[in-house]
Amino acid sequence: MITITGSNVTVMVKDMDRAIRFYEQIGLALKQRWENHYAMMSGEGITIGLHPTEAAETSSGSVSIGFMVTEIGTAKALLDANKIAYKEEKDGKSGLYLHFRDPDNTIIYYVEPKW
Repeated sequence: MITITGSNVTVMVKDMDRAIRFYEQIGLALKQRWENHYAMMSGEGITIGLHPTEAAETSSGSVSIGFMVTEIGTAKALLDANKIAYKEEKDGKSGLYLHFRDPDNTIIYYVEPKW
């Protein structure tokens, strides 16, 4: 049996400094950085790896990263303060959502769950 000691979701990014600033703006903290080779951003219950790419296009494809929040209004104010465009979904079956993308087109959302 293997023992998993941690995990992360890796996001491909064009500009490491820009990506780190963005993820700090939405509430994550820089955990570790290895120059422009890789960085780890952390938040409650998640670590996101940032990996440089020279691909023409970046995207999360059919994967999105969600962050549960206690008050969607606070999340909305944070996005507004940082001039991050979002789409609000007020009638989600499982909660209130704010959908947005990082500078490299990764799909992200905040949700205030109904449970």
